[in-house]
Amino acid sequence: MANPTENLDPNPTTREPEPELEELNNEDEVESEDEYDDLEEEEEEEDEDDDTISTPQSLKTRSTTSKTKTESLFLRMRSAPVPVRVHDVIVKGNTKTKDHIIEAEVDAVREANTLQELLEASRVANSNLRALDIFDSVNVTLDSGPPELPGTTNVIIEVVESKSPLTGQIGAYTRAEAKSSSVEASLKYKNIFGYGDIWDGSIVYGCDNSAEVGLGMYLPRFKGLPTPFSSRLYLSTQDWLQFSSYKERSLGLSLGLLSSKYHELVYTVAWRNLIDPSRSASKSIRRQLGHSLLSALKYTFKYDQRDSYLRPTSGYAFSSTSQIGGLAPDSRSLRFLKQDIDLRYAVPLGFYNTALNFGVSGGVTFPWGSGYQTRPSSIPERFFLGGNSSPVCSLSGPSALWGFKTRGLGPNEPKRKGDDERDFIGGDAAVTAFADLSFDLPLRWLRERGVHGHVFACAGNMAKLSENEFRNITVPKLLETCRTSVGAGIVLPTSLFRMEINYCHILKKQEHDRAKSGFFLTFSA
Repeated sequence: MANPTENLDPNPTTREPEPELEELNNEDEVESEDEYDDLEEEEEEEDEDDDTISTPQSLKTRSTTSKTKTESLFLRMRSAPVPVRVHDVIVKGNTKTKDHIIEAEVDAVREANTLQELLEASRVANSNLRALDIFDSVNVTLDSGPPELPGTTNVIIEVVESKSPLTGQIGAYTRAEAKSSSVEASLKYKNIFGYGDIWDGSIVYGCDNSAEVGLGMYLPRFKGLPTPFSSRLYLSTQDWLQFSSYKERSLGLSLGLLSSKYHELVYTVAWRNLIDPSRSASKSIRRQLGHSLLSALKYTFKYDQRDSYLRPTSGYAFSSTSQIGGLAPDSRSLRFLKQDIDLRYAVPLGFYNTALNFGVSGGVTFPWGSGYQTRPSSIPERFFLGGNSSPVCSLSGPSALWGFKTRGLGPNEPKRKGDDERDFIGGDAAVTAFADLSFDLPLRWLRERGVHGHVFACAGNMAKLSENEFRNITVPKLLETCRTSVGAGIVLPTSLFRMEINYCHILKKQEHDRAKSGFFLTFSA
């Protein structure tokens, strides 16, 4: 959902003894204090009483007075904070939505002590209300308070509830991770009970025979919690036969317990079944076929200060995801610990919009419980490298590596049919690093549309730690088996994804790796 923006009326209606404050509209941008000098002065006609006849001279005088008061207010705001106190918050237009749902999103306006703080709090309140996705429009108006209470203001919130609470969409998508295409359809019903609740159902079918059916519910406020609550019941099938000779079927429930700007806490419980319809899986895959119970808590911290996620030219980003599985008292419960981190940094070089992006991603997973040192880790929880996606955009742990196919490197074993075909079984530890130099192209037509060039280099490796394999890991061995590639290409960013046409050259790979030099078309969201 897009963030709302507002606009200050440069010539508001006045009311004695104080001028009426500005109206914030959800469809236009708020002008900053530095832009007040550029505001255009427009004359505003006021409605007159039925028994009063205004002459042109009186209208002109009144308009001049309004302009003078407005200009005086803007000058005061530029020179120093303007004290103000919120007298009341008035909600209008909500015939179905509960008042406390709206008021919870605008609590910050009550705490404002200056007009500057109030304008910013009103902008945030407008954004929060639009983010609920249950209103067609939102207006926040700052009006002068009662005459007997000078220096006060009333915040008037006018909303228009969605005329069509039932919405749906359908589309075709390409998933870089699975290297497949899919058709997705979803249906949403908004604000059924007036609590800002959103109920949705979705169906996904992939060309590789993967599929998912899901039912979800979202509440912006639940039992007084300060963050939204969400839940999703799903039934999914994921096909990894081409890479690892197994299919994964899951029936589960996901609960979003905490969701804020930087933090997310999710609990997932699912009944999982791994099967091998081809009857050709390697030994490690066959050992893990069958049913298991996933009961895991995952916490994610993400801090992204880059100026763009599609083409970063300055700023940095950090992400950390911690997961613990095995919270259910069941012998088939998967007990594991998993941690992955991402660090990205963009440095502008000051010419042709050139910027150097570099990043590092790493992750480790390990079983816990009785005899954990000799037990293998769960294959679906391991790390797999490769795939047609850009690490510049991704903040989801080590995965992407230019030039290598999906699940195309790392620990592998021969299938039952012989050594010619192999299963990639993933690693318990993985690390990737990249450097990307982006720059504008000389043609103006391309620059205006954001099309730019880039050159890049990347490296990565993974290893097995479980079953006492960590004893065999050494730094020289990891460096010796590291995979590397370089390349150059053209990037076509859109509002939804980043498309790259690259030529990749493999500098170093290991036996059985699925990688080759050549041209590749990649998509990243």
